[in-house]
Amino acid sequence: MSLISLRELYTEYSPAGAVCGFDFINMEFAKAIIAGAEELKTPVILMVTEGGVKYAGLEYVAALGRVAAENAHVPVVLHLDHCTSFDLIVKAIKLGFTSVMIDGSALPFGENLKLTTEVVRVAHAAGVSVEAELGRVGGKEEQIKVKKAEETMTDPDEAVEFVAKTQIDCLAVAIGTSHGLYQGVPELNFALLAKLNSLLNIPLVLHGGSGLPDTTVQEAIRLGIRKFNVWTELAVTQVETMRKILAEQPKLYDPRKILSPSMQAITEVVKKKILLTRIKR
Repeated sequence: MSLISLRELYTEYSPAGAVCGFDFINMEFAKAIIAGAEELKTPVILMVTEGGVKYAGLEYVAALGRVAAENAHVPVVLHLDHCTSFDLIVKAIKLGFTSVMIDGSALPFGENLKLTTEVVRVAHAAGVSVEAELGRVGGKEEQIKVKKAEETMTDPDEAVEFVAKTQIDCLAVAIGTSHGLYQGVPELNFALLAKLNSLLNIPLVLHGGSGLPDTTVQEAIRLGIRKFNVWTELAVTQVETMRKILAEQPKLYDPRKILSPSMQAITEVVKKKILLTRIKR
């Protein structure tokens, strides 16, 4: 199948529950993610962060995403995740990305609104969807680090103004999640999520999806989350699988015999997350 945008995903396929967005950094991750989505016959969002771009190169990840979509038997969105650079977004659009996230959450409200509006103008002209963030999700996402004291919940009044003026396609909300590994069980502000969902007529996005209890994820989806992001659990799964193989076979030198099992392990995590998010809202 060919690549589609986030807007097309929600309007043409009307997926139940939330659609999972999985970050990838190389061929192994991309193939493992697509394999899981294909097994469950479900649309999927392939995402790459600025850190992933720095690691692999924009041209490489764009090509991987395009090839993955062309060979997949399910709809695929190629999404630039947590991007703070307008210029990088323009380059990604030119290389075939069908969705971009402009992360201006570290900026004052007015500057975030101005930057996001300009990204929407350029992206929509090319048929590309735009995600933005309002409030600040804690933790570390590649090059973006938000300390506990810097976390802020999404303000409902600001969100209404922001969505109306920018015309974004989906909004990442800050309701208590965090990027990376959680220390203890996070407490999400479900009352805030319910209010945001009642005020906004666009898909809401939950960042920091790795490590959340299943019941927490499903309640968030019931209250309006339509896009659910995962990266850390995939990375941990790959590394732990590789460590186990090398511990059992210390003389092993063929990387294929290390990478192939780790890809299978990632696929299992992908399937688990997709099944978790398949609920009625």
